[in-house]
Amino acid sequence: MTVTSADGNSSQAPCFHCGLPVMTGSAYAAVIDGHERPMCCAGCQAVATTIVDGGLDKFYQYRDSERLGQRPDMAVDFLAYDLPEVQADILQSSSGGAVIIDLSIPDITCAACAWLIERHVGRLPGVARVAVNVSRHRCRVEWRLDDLALSELLGAFAGIGYRALPARETDPLRDSERHLRQYLLRLGVAGFGMMQVGMLALALYLGAFEGMDAHWHQFFRWVSLVVATPVVLFSARPFFSGAHRSLKTGFLTMDVPIALAVALAYLFSAWATITASGEVYFDAVSMLVFFLLLGRFLELRVRYGNEVLAAETSRLIPLSAQRLVNGGIECVAAKSLKRDDVIVVSEGEVLPADGVVIDGQSRVVEAILTGEQKPVAKAPGQTVSAGTVNTASRLTIRVEAVGEATRLATIVDMAESAEADKPRQVELANRLASWFVAGVLTMALAVYLVWSQYDAGRALWVTLSVLAVTCPCALSLATPLALAAATGNLRRRGILIRRSHVMQTLARVNRVVLDKTGTLTEGHPKIQRVVLAQNPSDGGSPLMNEDEVLGIAAALEQGCNHPIARAFDAPIGTTAQHLRYQVGAGVVGVLESQSYVLGSPAFVATELGLAPETCALPKTSSVSGQADPPSSEDSFAQQTLVLLASPTGPLAWFVLSDAIRPGARQLVASLASRNLVVEMLSGDHPVSVASLAEKIGIQHWIGDSKPEDKLAHIRSRQADGNVVLMVGDGVNDVPVLSGADVSMTLAEATDLTMLASDTVLLSSRLDCLVEALDLAKKTEAIIKQNILWALGYNGGALPLAALGWVPPWAAAIGMSLSSLIVVFNSMRLQGKPGEMKHSAMPTGRVAPVLGT
Repeated sequence: MTVTSADGNSSQAPCFHCGLPVMTGSAYAAVIDGHERPMCCAGCQAVATTIVDGGLDKFYQYRDSERLGQRPDMAVDFLAYDLPEVQADILQSSSGGAVIIDLSIPDITCAACAWLIERHVGRLPGVARVAVNVSRHRCRVEWRLDDLALSELLGAFAGIGYRALPARETDPLRDSERHLRQYLLRLGVAGFGMMQVGMLALALYLGAFEGMDAHWHQFFRWVSLVVATPVVLFSARPFFSGAHRSLKTGFLTMDVPIALAVALAYLFSAWATITASGEVYFDAVSMLVFFLLLGRFLELRVRYGNEVLAAETSRLIPLSAQRLVNGGIECVAAKSLKRDDVIVVSEGEVLPADGVVIDGQSRVVEAILTGEQKPVAKAPGQTVSAGTVNTASRLTIRVEAVGEATRLATIVDMAESAEADKPRQVELANRLASWFVAGVLTMALAVYLVWSQYDAGRALWVTLSVLAVTCPCALSLATPLALAAATGNLRRRGILIRRSHVMQTLARVNRVVLDKTGTLTEGHPKIQRVVLAQNPSDGGSPLMNEDEVLGIAAALEQGCNHPIARAFDAPIGTTAQHLRYQVGAGVVGVLESQSYVLGSPAFVATELGLAPETCALPKTSSVSGQADPPSSEDSFAQQTLVLLASPTGPLAWFVLSDAIRPGARQLVASLASRNLVVEMLSGDHPVSVASLAEKIGIQHWIGDSKPEDKLAHIRSRQADGNVVLMVGDGVNDVPVLSGADVSMTLAEATDLTMLASDTVLLSSRLDCLVEALDLAKKTEAIIKQNILWALGYNGGALPLAALGWVPPWAAAIGMSLSSLIVVFNSMRLQGKPGEMKHSAMPTGRVAPVLGT
């Protein structure tokens, strides 16, 4: 075969690799599957040779399209990606010294592309894992950088014809927006075709009853064929492509019966038009395609909304920052900031990094993190986060974290990981749909064979009705669409789902266990008073003064993230040595050759071998540093006691108090009103725990609980058949958070605690917990409604269609409406605009911003 190129030059058969014309006399070729195949250029020849030499020539059998449509760019220079400052933005650390990179690969078109990439890249030295997401055109690679440079890894992709770029440097919404626009165009063409063909079909139906001239009858049929053709060839293309992939992979999807019904109905209607015999159902074809595209478009809109939220979150980091240097201000790239740099953020600007305010007072909108648009007051000593907006006046900030180490980046990464984690219900629904499709195809064949014997003239149309009316579109959409809508709703409310099982498990929770410090209290305890131990041999004078004991306690607690540790912020004279932390109990250390123990009285007594009564707070004591008492009994939980001691005995008791978190009492009441049992577990003294429990209405509580005690308690409740939700925020809560059926933590928690938790409450509002529980139950109910409707509709419509009582046009409408009912029912989980009390996006000067 010979073709002519755009410039008029004669060319041979198209390039076997990319499909572009091969100029006459071209010497480029590659041997594939025992045959010499023409190549258009040295690049395609090199790529094809690489694929064949790697034993991956089956790629050419598996790919959906025969041609890739573009030449590989072999001149890309990837050496810049080996620079440390560039890799710091795009690489993530993994276990065993490995690193992870997320790559955007626009040229991925089908499962064969994924097969080729995973096998080719997976064979490279140092590569531990390659995972390709075909739908999102993404690839995640985990490998050892010492064994393979990043430039070599990217070059390996180019070597097989794929241009791979770090996903952080590309727009994650670009592909989704283009995909959405394509669906909208396909939907428009199908809608126009459906209306035009529908008017013509109405005329044909009326003509069948009232009479119509044969010339006009045939003319209307031909016009219907012309109008329906772009609907089938253009609008219905996603269904044909999906069916093709499905048959190649051997996993049946709902696209198979759809494509079969559309193709058969169109082809036989076209044949009836050409031969001027039989019935035509162009109207049924057009309606089927339009309504199916409408359902799929609405589904994409739901998923796109979640992607927009994640992308806008990532985009908020500004490109530049104002850094203080030698008394002056210089403009630098935000990614070049380092820990302990001092930056200035003016009113209306977005913070480029996490840090601590060292000068100035202002109000900051943290909606991107917490979902709350109300500004939060910030003063020297308080932390601020990247992506938040300074709304009032200039702040001077000491940088604590930049880039991927910021709280915003952590949240985005957790959200992306959760998106990649498929819930068990979704996988079950997909498997069920696959078996259902196989059953439908078998049933359709049986119906055709029976009707061929009974009434051969109607056999085809009855079979098409069976295929159309029983397509499991609604069943396939029932679970994933509902979960996507619910997850997006929760994210906008400041609730981040990290595990796939969360929604299902939350719906079954009947017991809620709450930690005390940092969960029911604000987690910012303050020293109310210091009780100094007396020296009996010196007339009862204190063994040490207040400054001395506070300095020792501060040195021991330096570097600890527990809320109680932050209460000891006195100046540190000497750094403590040989520190040993006992999670949830206390710390042991050495200062100036003297060992000390700081923690609960019980922990101190055990560590030093002292009698418990010796460590108890004395009834008569020297009180120093008396702070202002709480404003009211309702403002503070019962005080917490911390003891400082040396091997010779107690040195001082610190009496701490922590404000009850706003909404704690309302939370307990709301949970109780939903017939949930509420418990509180705490390592604090039972008197303190009992006092707080009484104030907020908790009837079941346990004090003096070590982490292992909390875990044992949770397991005993689970053994009794309870589904337990655990809410905590400290490192000491990690074991029990991991052991609970489902767990939650607050955004103020440590990174380790958030990693152990299934859900993160980005907002400080405790009522978010109730909102999550309510939406989980609603989600479960809607999923059940969707599945019951889908199964009920398919089960009821199948025998009617098989008996020939449902014409193809009615089958198309019925199946399409069935899917739309599931879509609209699931979209109820997105929430109404008026119900969203908290905007997730702040306002402020954000441009220019980093692409992701």
